[in-house]
Amino acid sequence: MTFKRKQRLKKQRSPLLADLLYLLRKLLLIAVVLASLYVFLFGLVRYQGTDMKPAIKDGDLVAYYRLDKSYQVGDLLAYGYKSKTYIGRVVASGGDVVDITDKGLLVNGSLQQENNIYTDTLLYEEGLSFPITVPKDHIFVLGDNREQALDSRVVGAIPSQKTYGKVVMLMRRRNF
Repeated sequence: MTFKRKQRLKKQRSPLLADLLYLLRKLLLIAVVLASLYVFLFGLVRYQGTDMKPAIKDGDLVAYYRLDKSYQVGDLLAYGYKSKTYIGRVVASGGDVVDITDKGLLVNGSLQQENNIYTDTLLYEEGLSFPITVPKDHIFVLGDNREQALDSRVVGAIPSQKTYGKVVMLMRRRNF
């Protein structure tokens, strides 16, 4: 094989190799961007339990936004307790007085009308004693399945900055 022929063959392979390298660089960039979004902006958890039933069922995938820690009443959020991730609904924030009586949930003396809650809000024997004032920069969360949920009635008010983030998307995995 002559030198000129080798050069010609090298030039013929070069565009294919360049295209493959270009494709690999693009795939690597996409993987880095997706990993960064998952690590820094969003979290994804497979929900296990019945604390939020019927809104969130066992096995659903829940995505939460890590950077938004300004919660409003009614927001869903992810938080950790004893190395497990829980989802809860915000019912009160810093400065609010929460009381649970035989009438139900009272926030600042007003009985809360919660349309999507199908069970009674009861006290737990091992939980907090009420009424309590939610400290500044804390939130009080309850599960939608109030008879079985592990929530602020047991763990207390949660510091806003210690939560994982606000739930932004739910992906139902079964039982459509």
